[in-house]
Amino acid sequence: MRVFFIICLSLITYCATAQVTLLKLDELDKRMANGKDTTYVINFWATWCSPCVAELPNFEKLRLANLKKPVKVILVSLDFKSKLQKEVIPFVLNNKINAEVFLLNEPDQQAYIERIDKKWSGAIPATLFVNKKARRFYEKEFTETELKNTLLNLK
Repeated sequence: MRVFFIICLSLITYCATAQVTLLKLDELDKRMANGKDTTYVINFWATWCSPCVAELPNFEKLRLANLKKPVKVILVSLDFKSKLQKEVIPFVLNNKINAEVFLLNEPDQQAYIERIDKKWSGAIPATLFVNKKARRFYEKEFTETELKNTLLNLK
């Protein structure tokens, strides 16, 4: 009985610490529309993408540096939906990612690529910076300094 309790407690803790949910682009659009004074930094990545994984700590640093500001860092995984429980959530936990993490739940890859940015080839990492004044899309890996400077130049 004690082992069963420990297993249940571990599962509850595991699920509570890695909140990764499915996301439709319509939901993301609504979110950005409601954040009138907020700048969104939306990174598109995947667990299997080495440059994506390498730059994720920079997004976490950017998030921490802007906790008291109207800046939201959102990480959108492009992993397959079937990988959510066995790969994406454990990855987020193991890498101590505390930013908001979603898994894109769109069936038509070409349609969502064009909707995010018409010039996007589909390569990752890719990052979208959006606020009420500007919308800039970058298909590249960001250093910590580049992220800070891009955010500053957006305002």
